[in-house]
Amino acid sequence: MNINDIPTRTLRAEPSGNAIEIIDQTALPHLYRTLRIDTLAGAAHAIRAMQVRGAPLIGVTAAYGLALAMQNDASEAALDAALQCLGATRPTAVNLAWSLARMQSRLQALPREQRAQAAWTEAGTIAEEDVAQCRRIGEHGLARLRPLAKSSAPMNVMTHCNAGWLATVDHGTALAPVYAAFDAGIDIHVWVSETRPRNQGLLTAWELRQHGVPHTVIADNAAGILLATHQVDAVIVGADRIAANGDVANKVGTYLKALAAREAGVPFWVAAPRSTIDFACRDGQAIPIEARDGDELRVVGGLSEAGVPATIRQLPADEAVGNPAFDVTPARFVDAIVTERGCCAASREGLTSLYPECSHAR
Repeated sequence: MNINDIPTRTLRAEPSGNAIEIIDQTALPHLYRTLRIDTLAGAAHAIRAMQVRGAPLIGVTAAYGLALAMQNDASEAALDAALQCLGATRPTAVNLAWSLARMQSRLQALPREQRAQAAWTEAGTIAEEDVAQCRRIGEHGLARLRPLAKSSAPMNVMTHCNAGWLATVDHGTALAPVYAAFDAGIDIHVWVSETRPRNQGLLTAWELRQHGVPHTVIADNAAGILLATHQVDAVIVGADRIAANGDVANKVGTYLKALAAREAGVPFWVAAPRSTIDFACRDGQAIPIEARDGDELRVVGGLSEAGVPATIRQLPADEAVGNPAFDVTPARFVDAIVTERGCCAASREGLTSLYPECSHAR
């Protein structure tokens, strides 16, 4: 996608194989900057601190983090330590575990001297697959959006959190159909909820603005009235993990939008690649929900009156807060899951119709 009309990806690997460059998403939307990461510790910190975020991008970053570790020490002990280090960074996004398992499978059978190059190559393959999968998600999602297009008014799509290209290497998941529709000349407008407390909806607004897509930012609590008053034609969200039965874990607040959409008769779709589907997870109750630091709620970031990035404290340091990062939307509230292989019902039967090779996974 574009930043200031320049084609840009969220993650770029240096040709030398010694480092990656990422967009520091903790600085957005007020400041655009990139960071160079050349160590396992740096990659783990970037994931944990949400300098990179979004399930697909977390998985790609973890793959490169493991590759960076192998550049330094490719022993069995170092491989195990790197897998444990990266695996502990974010528990809910299954793309992380999927990526690390794939890297482990690729490397374990190799002699030590071949691991570094093989790891770098495999990480690059995972990154390119992510780009191709997200492009296809956009194509399949566009096919579902076309019938909703209007001749006299914009099509209104609501999303939650950030599932655009900033959450992937490129194109995005939930926003990939939006970009495809906009590029196809469809008159489309996006309702962007803040998604507190991390305000990741502001990242959605930032990237939509970069691409020229019309959008309006709303408070999270405004979603219900927009749905109830027929100002939304479809809700599209991403996912951090989809259980085998079609239950979906996504950024906290997604469940409330699904409930309101069902009451309003508005289609609710989830867009995600294969790496987000956990066929070994029976249902949503088995998905671990990450509890994040309470200061994400107690402290608010923004710009000062002087235009300088600053933080303010809205709650005392000893105020008790709860900060679950995700919630689970039951499959019965999901009208379709959009993947790189097409669209399906949110059920084991629907998912295995697209991925028959996973039909026996438990």
